Amino acid sequence: MADTQNHSHPELAPHEKQNNTSEEVARDVEKSRSPSPDAGSKASPRQMKQISWVLVLISILSAVFLFALDNTVVADIQPKIINVFGEVSKLPWASVAFALGAVAVNLFWGKLFGDFDGKILFVVAFILFEAGSAVCGAAPSMNALIIGRAICGVGGAGIYIGAMNLLSNMTSEQERPGILSLVGLMWGLGTVLGPIVGGAFADSKATWRWAFYINLVIGALAAPVYVFLIPSQAPNPSVPFKTRLGNLDWVGAIVVAGAFLSGTMAIAFGGAVYDWNSGQTIGMFVTSGVLLIFFAVQQSLKFFTNEEHRLFPVQFVLNYEMCILFAQVAASVTCAFIPTYFIPLFFQFARDDGALEAGVRLLPFVLIMVSTVVFNGILMGKTGYYMPWFLVGSIIAIIGSALMYTVKLDTTAGKIYGYSIILAFGTGCFSQAPFPVAQAKVPKDQVVQATAFIGCGQLIGIVLALTISNTIFINQATIKIADILPGTPRAVIQLAVTGASGEFFKSLSDAVRVEILKAIVSAISYAYVMTLAGAALAAVLAIFMKREKLFIQGGAGGA
Repeated sequence: MADTQNHSHPELAPHEKQNNTSEEVARDVEKSRSPSPDAGSKASPRQMKQISWVLVLISILSAVFLFALDNTVVADIQPKIINVFGEVSKLPWASVAFALGAVAVNLFWGKLFGDFDGKILFVVAFILFEAGSAVCGAAPSMNALIIGRAICGVGGAGIYIGAMNLLSNMTSEQERPGILSLVGLMWGLGTVLGPIVGGAFADSKATWRWAFYINLVIGALAAPVYVFLIPSQAPNPSVPFKTRLGNLDWVGAIVVAGAFLSGTMAIAFGGAVYDWNSGQTIGMFVTSGVLLIFFAVQQSLKFFTNEEHRLFPVQFVLNYEMCILFAQVAASVTCAFIPTYFIPLFFQFARDDGALEAGVRLLPFVLIMVSTVVFNGILMGKTGYYMPWFLVGSIIAIIGSALMYTVKLDTTAGKIYGYSIILAFGTGCFSQAPFPVAQAKVPKDQVVQATAFIGCGQLIGIVLALTISNTIFINQATIKIADILPGTPRAVIQLAVTGASGEFFKSLSDAVRVEILKAIVSAISYAYVMTLAGAALAAVLAIFMKREKLFIQGGAGGA
């Protein structure tokens, strides 16, 4: 995507090179990032009044915030949803469908923004996101809610990539790092505030449906800005529209979407809807594996596409540093998203909290992680060293994960806050760092591809973390409760596990109720094995990272 140079992210230049695999590559990267003498890096490329720029910036950031909010807004309203729709076996899809929709089209959006008008694409992505929100808010069934969540994910991925590209094109080299760090801040704030916002609506007269309708209200306020103030940004105006459309890697986009869909279904339904050794589960795993192999061959040998237009940046797979950063970002979101879902769930069961109160319990985790992300962005930009952040952060996250695993039914709230703060601090140290580091390690004309590559790892991490942890929790809780209450229908047990069946708990004696709550809390602890594994993987990978120094112009944080 050579024509995407105008869409680059923060200008990141190698300051001190150590252990470079190729001096020629290093010189190319250096040359591609060195501003020409007459470049005028301080001159703003915007041709609009300051008030218009402020409105555009606020409106674009608000869209990113809403996308991030929807990542986790269902974490605290799941019992309310089940009370309305039932179908507890489909509950994991309320959260997974959103991330799955985003990851399935993430790379495709990146290609679209490289070949078509960024303004039009951003508006289309926002319309998709709003349409999905409307479907979720008005959903008459669980299936409709799941479809709406998937549509939101598809549109949301376009919003995020579009925001990065639009803001990059409207800022100078000196402005860009600070402006794009705001995108990362909005992403972090929205992600961790989702359960609180969802819980507030779930406990109000507005009901949980307004957790989705609120997107329509804010979107209506921002829509005129998107339409009238954002300038058109067409990267290839001289190339006919039909030619650009035909150059897209449609085969790769369809195949990779099918691979992610079938693989996620296998994990989400395994043990909950179908037995792990059933033909349905095995078939979905096999389908996912075959499609991934076909996608790898198609991208490598360039079937139905070419090197310039293929969907996946294959060159990064051959670069071990980029692969490490890909895995690092997937590990970090595992440590960030699982506590976001399971801390409120613990307090709903163990302390009988309402949705809003349980969401508020997340504030210590939220505030520390967001603050640490900002802290990491500033200091890493000033010092230039990145490897210590990954190593130290992941070690701290291991400690926090191990402590969260030890939580029992009678563990005090103070201890849980303390454990979650340790986990949040460690995760915040490296969760956004892969983005600027990856951008620094590629030539300028590959920055957009590098960002999409790392973003794909982030979304894959979210999908796997939520799917696997929810499956572990539901399966373990169902098995443990079935041992306590043999003969109880599986559907009744799973309904109780979601917190949706208050009548079930009321019908039990105090002694049995305590035993079941202990079983549920124990199942929640199993979910933290995922964060422990993610943090441990990050620590091991950090050892193999280079001990080099990178200079980030403007001291920008992660994207």
